Amino acid sequence: MKIKPLRADLIEYILKNNLSKKWSKALYLLELNIKHPSLNTELLVPRWRGIYSFRIDRKYRALFFITNDEIEIFQITNHYKK
Repeated sequence: MKIKPLRADLIEYILKNNLSKKWSKALYLLELNIKHPSLNTELLVPRWRGIYSFRIDRKYRALFFITNDEIEIFQITNHYKK
C-alpha cells in the first residue's frame, strides 16, 4: 500500500519531539505490513469512520485512514496527554 507524503506540520511535530528515527522505523514497518505486531494497528471507535492508529512508540500514535489503496496520515498525537 502506498503512503501519501506527510504535511509540513506533521514533519515539524516529528522533528520537534525527536521522533525521526522511530518514525522512520514505524513507516518502514507500515509499508511492509500494516498489521505488523510492533505497530499495534487498530481501527478506532466509531469504526464506521475508518480511522486507524498505529504506535510510533509507547507515548506517540499516528492516526490515518485508507482511501483508494493509499494511506493518509493526518495526525500524530501524544497518546497519554491530558
